[in-house]
Amino acid sequence: MKSHRKELWFDLPARRSFLNITPQVEAALRESGVKEGLCLVNAMHISASVFINDDERGLHGDFETWLEKLAPEKPHSQYHHNDTGEDNADAHLKRTIMGREVVVAVTAGKLDFGPWEQIFYGEFDGMRRKRVLVKIIGE
Repeated sequence: MKSHRKELWFDLPARRSFLNITPQVEAALRESGVKEGLCLVNAMHISASVFINDDERGLHGDFETWLEKLAPEKPHSQYHHNDTGEDNADAHLKRTIMGREVVVAVTAGKLDFGPWEQIFYGEFDGMRRKRVLVKIIGE
């Protein structure tokens, strides 16, 4: 069995954003040489997420609106976590909602997606360098 590990690094200029990372994950899969197996993609920071969904701008705006209703950034004083001097408690909650990782089947050397599926990096406390782990195993 083969195993391939790659880190993807991001430094997004906004506090919150969504980035389609499917091309980078597909490149890692090609590098791995794996034709049949599994691909794990996970955010290595507790204020970012990785998830699968449609690459549609309106939907991404809906995510932003929905997440802000569930875990509003301000006022910062509403969160005990922010009593430590942080201002990102909402980012931790948003990450929990959107998820830490995805696993995608690899079939015939390709990510085995359903219709419209793409992999996204969700940033909830940006403006600093963060990474995503891609781990591919199989034959």
